[in-house]
Amino acid sequence: MVKQEIIVRQSQRAIQYALDFLFPPHCAACQKSGDILCPSCLAAIRPLAPPLCPQCGKAIPTYSIYGSCQNCATHPLHMSGLRTVSIYQEPLRTCIHALKYEGNTRLAEPLGLLLAKAYQAYGIRADVIVPVPLHSERQRQRGYNQTSLLAEVCARQVGIPLNNHMLVRHRATSAQVGLAAQERQQNVAGAFLCTPAFATGRLSGRTILIIDDVCTTGATIEACALPLFAAGAHAVWGLVLARPHA
Repeated sequence: MVKQEIIVRQSQRAIQYALDFLFPPHCAACQKSGDILCPSCLAAIRPLAPPLCPQCGKAIPTYSIYGSCQNCATHPLHMSGLRTVSIYQEPLRTCIHALKYEGNTRLAEPLGLLLAKAYQAYGIRADVIVPVPLHSERQRQRGYNQTSLLAEVCARQVGIPLNNHMLVRHRATSAQVGLAAQERQQNVAGAFLCTPAFATGRLSGRTILIIDDVCTTGATIEACALPLFAAGAHAVWGLVLARPHA
């Protein structure tokens, strides 16, 4: 099945290259003709500048007395660490929105490559990459899981296996937008499960990397990490495209 999916993906890419030659794409951010994300807009998506919190990866003041952000000093993450590509601002914000809500799935390629670049820059070492899953009903409505598309590109680029079946969102949740931090935690609490094939000790000693598009408080990724730890994972890291300004 996996081999068939790879062949289908390769065929789709070949067809898309041919179509691009005939009908050049437009940048999702600035609408300039030639690329789905033009070099100028891509260059405008800048990595987070240090110093960064060693736990959640947020930018912290150079004079911080905690050695981490104030939130992690008082409420440490329930996972090994969280890292971010960039701030949730233009042009990245428009690109994520177009990928997630407008069906522009081709943006998964350049954005996934940004995740791969960040993975290497942060020195993360994982055994397998897992995307944050959508509930089955939401995925049927959207037609795809944008996080899975991003994770596929990232995994291919860094040479790490991707597993789309390790985690499931067994309970539908409300959108996190507009919820306070505690409400976000309550909203996703217990929403994710490790599938039976991996809940029997197969993750013992393994390091898992969870991929998501946007992170605000980290509640969703932490909710994903808990069943992985329960299944024996040694470490669970999160890597996301964007997070809001602190």
